[in-house]
Amino acid sequence: MTGSRENLTYEKFGRAVRELAQTIADDGFEPDVVLSIARGGVFVAGALAYALDCKNIHLVNVEFYTGVGTTLSMPVMLAPVPNAIDFSNKKVLIADDVADSGETLKLVHDFCVDHVAEVRSAVIYEKPQSQVKCEYVWKSTDSWINFPWSVEPPVVRRGRQVRDF
Repeated sequence: MTGSRENLTYEKFGRAVRELAQTIADDGFEPDVVLSIARGGVFVAGALAYALDCKNIHLVNVEFYTGVGTTLSMPVMLAPVPNAIDFSNKKVLIADDVADSGETLKLVHDFCVDHVAEVRSAVIYEKPQSQVKCEYVWKSTDSWINFPWSVEPPVVRRGRQVRDF
């Protein structure tokens, strides 16, 4: 990370996700399921699902980042973990906001790969150091990204330290 920051507004996000969806459509990939990596991937997955006319959306909760540039030692899927049988013989599009280290995407990809017909990944941003190279990327960057849904601190605190970034 260079110390610089990329600011994504909701308006810019709207353009980014439409361009990303067009790239997926132009590639001929028609997912049966869009699998969202919560939390940032929820926004991306919902917008892609609408743009690609896919009504089957699933969600997986993964905890990894604890702050700006700080992570757990490895990503962890949180309950409830999706049932892999729901993806059997389906074309799955994994959606997330950013492929930073790629560890979260790798965890979810590895969870799916043995059960599905095909799995591909789509992100708004991909960092050069990502160990997973996504099939669909709107923009490559080495900056920290300020996403519009996470740039402001929470309005409530739920029994844990909340950091203002």
